[in-house]
Amino acid sequence: MTISPQFYWAFGLSLYVLAILFLTRIPYRAMVERGMEPIRAVYYNRKIVHMLAGGVGSLMVPLVFTNPWYPLVSGLLLTLLLYAAHATGMRFDWFQTDDNRNDVKFALMWSSSISLLWWLLDNPWLAILPSLYMAFGDGVTGIARNLFIRKRSKSPIGNVFMLLVCAPMGWIIGGMANPAIPVWGLLSALVATVVERYEFGPIDDNVLITVSATAVLLLGTYLGPLV
Repeated sequence: MTISPQFYWAFGLSLYVLAILFLTRIPYRAMVERGMEPIRAVYYNRKIVHMLAGGVGSLMVPLVFTNPWYPLVSGLLLTLLLYAAHATGMRFDWFQTDDNRNDVKFALMWSSSISLLWWLLDNPWLAILPSLYMAFGDGVTGIARNLFIRKRSKSPIGNVFMLLVCAPMGWIIGGMANPAIPVWGLLSALVATVVERYEFGPIDDNVLITVSATAVLLLGTYLGPLV
């Protein structure tokens, strides 16, 4: 029986993500030892995980996988791991908190948005775009707010940085569609940046970013290029 190379990639990337989850204890301890409030260190760490695990993982998807099943299953397994950490009280307390489970929603939305868009559009690059907004865009947003506001907030200063990161990604990756839809990609970045500021009970910004960006990309693919 021949094992698909995609399995090895999925296994290797899963180990990479787990390594990021555990190695971020190092910057957490360093920040706390230097006098930073533990909760601020947690939020910095969460954004590091966003970018190094979710962001790098997203970029690897179209490079090493030929169908969405492997990222879907890998993402769901990570979702279960993070949920179990909360449910059992054995949290990764250097990036998880007991007052929300946004990290679980991040993993769930990562796997579901990539697989859904890939199946519907048959384009792995468009499929990763909402997860890139969630990983790098929201990651930079949180770091900027933590740096300038010095606490978890929804200050618009974070959204300025998010748009600076997301707009080029939307334009470039939107231009990789067939036919190219760079304007729709840019619009998806703008919509994702706007909705990031909102949360509605259990529906957090991870859900809003991926759902809204996915909807714009689907609409753009259906209607076609604007220019």
